Amino acid sequence: MDSSNNETTHEFPPYFKVYKDGRIERYPDRFGNGGQDLVVPTGLDSKTGVQTKDVVVSPESGVSARLFIPKINGPDQKFPLVVHYHGGGFCLGSPFMKIFHSFLVSLASEASAVVISVDYRRAPEHALPVAHEDSWAAMQWISAHSNGQGPEPWLNQYADFGRVFVGGESAGANIAHYVAVQAGATGLAGPNIIGTIILHPYFGGKENDKMIDYMYPTSAGFKDPILYPEVDLNLSKMAGKKVLVCLAEKDWLKDRGVAYYETLAKSGWNGTVGYFESEGEGHGFFLFNPSSDKVGPLIKAMVDFINQN
Repeated sequence: MDSSNNETTHEFPPYFKVYKDGRIERYPDRFGNGGQDLVVPTGLDSKTGVQTKDVVVSPESGVSARLFIPKINGPDQKFPLVVHYHGGGFCLGSPFMKIFHSFLVSLASEASAVVISVDYRRAPEHALPVAHEDSWAAMQWISAHSNGQGPEPWLNQYADFGRVFVGGESAGANIAHYVAVQAGATGLAGPNIIGTIILHPYFGGKENDKMIDYMYPTSAGFKDPILYPEVDLNLSKMAGKKVLVCLAEKDWLKDRGVAYYETLAKSGWNGTVGYFESEGEGHGFFLFNPSSDKVGPLIKAMVDFINQN
């Protein structure tokens, strides 16, 4: 074997490195110790009564999703639907991992909501905006269940398509925003999207991000609406009537979240923008430190957002 192939050409700790021969190696245990990056099997969560199953969204692309159904008290019970996109810098993570699975079990239980989390294809093997395209295609697939005749029985039976929310954290918040704007701009038929939950979002900063440049070679840079919502001509068409922006005091991305909040508030979008900040916490703390006493208030803010008229 040519030892030169072991040389790295790109390295972006703590995410991944790329070798000369094209191999991509992700750094282990990115999502914390204690097996947080391990895949959790589906089934019944005995503590909350939440049931989970995995579904194939697109056999062609391989995109799948994990469904979370809260405790059921009657055969005809319908729940609000939360369409979730996970974080991980567009290159890590999946809804099958413990760190995301556990958080979404809590959300489904506390909000008494059906949650479906999309496992979009990851960069850099699938350069951006593939993650956004997969996520939008998944939203269209989910929408096909609005009449109760879609391919997934759980969505047909339990999801209330009159009460739909989209959301995500970090890179997933970026994707959730993108999906909400696409839904409004295209007039997506079927689901009634009430609002969007933006958790610790990743958007573009004042300087170029070398990792994003590598993963998103076709980006228009500061003129790219995926990274910079303020230049999006469709921003005012964003689906829904409310948005909740959740930030953390010590998050290195907080300033970008504040800028997003301010941009949306003055965009001409006909909706309300709420703000919630977790004091003394950093980026994604609710995933990395689920025992924090700040997790409960954050989830309550999300639950109230989902369940308030």
